[in-house]
This record gives sequence, structure tokens and C-alpha cells, in this order.
Amino acid sequence: MNAAPEEITSLVGREVYSNNGVFVGEIEDVRLDLDAQAVTGLALAELNHELFAGRVGGNTGVIVPYRWVRAVGDVVLINDIIERLDTGSDEPEAEAEVEV
Repeated sequence: MNAAPEEITSLVGREVYSNNGVFVGEIEDVRLDLDAQAVTGLALAELNHELFAGRVGGNTGVIVPYRWVRAVGDVVLINDIIERLDTGSDEPEAEAEVEV
């Protein structure tokens, strides 16, 4: 079943959850690669402060690489890698870029 294409702006305002069901944030903007005509990241605001405590301040957000996206629907599901930032896993911290 092929879904009709949607505007990229339809992503803005959707909530983002890890595939474990943990709220991560809300999409505020998208990062684009104009040469490849592809979305490369999701800029999140209204963050889950428990996940990002000590990593981002009050009025900042994060950019999540689009390769972490597992599903897009009424909400966006991403890999649980965000939850592992707190546990010091092997994944480099640079993956969740802090936007100033």
C-alpha cells in the first residue's frame, strides 16, 4: 500500500517517542539536505527534561538524526538510543546535537 506524499511541514508539531514508548520531544523543525532532497534530522523542542537533564538548558533543543526514525504516523517513533545517552552506552554522544 503506497501512501500519498505529504508536505515536510506536516512533521512539525508531531510528538516524538522512543520505540519503548518514552516521550522525547516535539518536532519544531526539520534539517534538510537540499542536494539529496532528503530530510537528515528532526529539530526537537519541548523536550523530556528527564532524558536531557544536564545536557541541554531551558530554551535549547536537540537535533535527532533522521536515520534514528523507525516510523512516522500520528507520532514519530525513534530508536531507543536517546534513552541510552544517560547510561553511557557505546553510541557517541555527538549523535544528539545540542542546538543553541
